[in-house]
Amino acid sequence: MAKEKKEPPREDGVVLTEEQAKRRRARNIAIAAVLGFLVVLFYVVTIVKLGPNVLNRPL
Repeated sequence: MAKEKKEPPREDGVVLTEEQAKRRRARNIAIAAVLGFLVVLFYVVTIVKLGPNVLNRPL
């Protein structure tokens, strides 16, 4: 016999207004864009520091 798990009653929690949801989405997109820019920047800086000959190595 499997025991059933009783879930506690759900609470609504924090309900955002439409304006707050839009601001949160805009902030998340801005954070993602900055993070993506930093990843690309670190990649480019790494390639520049290694020099152009790193691509001319024998495989």
